[in-house]
Amino acid sequence: SLIHLVILTFTMRSTMTTVLTLALIPLAAAWAPIRASPLGRSSVVRHASGLSQDELKKMVGYKAVDDYVESGMLVGLGTGSTAAFAVERLGQLLKDGTLKDIKGIPTSVRTKEQAEELGIPLITLDEDSDIDVAIDGADDVDPDLNLVKGGGGALLREKMVEVCAKKFIVIVDESKLSKAGGLGPGFPIPVEITPFCAGHTQRLIGNLPSLAGCKPVLRLGSSSNNQPDGDEPAVTDNGNYIVDLFFDEPVKDAVKAASDLKNTVGVVDHGFFIGITTAVIIAGSDGISVKEAAGAGAKQAGAGPSIEKGKAEVELPRE
Repeated sequence: SLIHLVILTFTMRSTMTTVLTLALIPLAAAWAPIRASPLGRSSVVRHASGLSQDELKKMVGYKAVDDYVESGMLVGLGTGSTAAFAVERLGQLLKDGTLKDIKGIPTSVRTKEQAEELGIPLITLDEDSDIDVAIDGADDVDPDLNLVKGGGGALLREKMVEVCAKKFIVIVDESKLSKAGGLGPGFPIPVEITPFCAGHTQRLIGNLPSLAGCKPVLRLGSSSNNQPDGDEPAVTDNGNYIVDLFFDEPVKDAVKAASDLKNTVGVVDHGFFIGITTAVIIAGSDGISVKEAAGAGAKQAGAGPSIEKGKAEVELPRE
């Protein structure tokens, strides 16, 4: 028989974050149900050792939808390779009838196209901006759950949608966790700027004291990645350019840097996502862990394990 022992440990690493760690001790290598979801769906996690990066992304994408999305919700649909798995899962559960009366708000043209192919009903913020939950990936996550986003070029639309969400669930594999202790070195910080006098705006950004040490580079080719794969400036879905800010050391004050960028004429928006994360679901070599932002509180029914007096309870399925 295949038996998995699931240990759920609940610790407080700091006043900033609550850490829920699913430690999986496999007695046989196989997918196995961890708990019966209050939403009538089972989350599945396998010992993650040896899984590819895409398999890790799929795990967290599916788990986010299983744990945080209920029938009748308005859902913000993120952009990128990890978010695509969450959109895929949402489409699956709508098709099989597990979820009903769902509407989505996409954060990019390519997410819109994927959702339409999967039959997910879509609206825009103009029609309704009272979003129940938004699910998206991130390019870099610091210990306080602040993010860098925009590697895929959709940072403006992502931020417009995700700041409207009651819950913003971030899904990543462990490679996205900051190894420098802060934002900057782990992933270049994208800044969306107007095409008009783009060189002038790029110089203004590079001269900001709060961004000291950055190297601003105009993104060329496709806007969906920060690798130079063309000769012309990358153009976003909004018709703007992107400047990527490269750092050798962490940004000393990300809040100040974000504010200074936003106040720079010519800047449309930036890839700092500060203080809006509800929880981060992380897939790594030891399994799946969930970090909740300070003040997020215990999860609502249907949004994962319950927490009481420092203990987390897991309901194991019966044979």
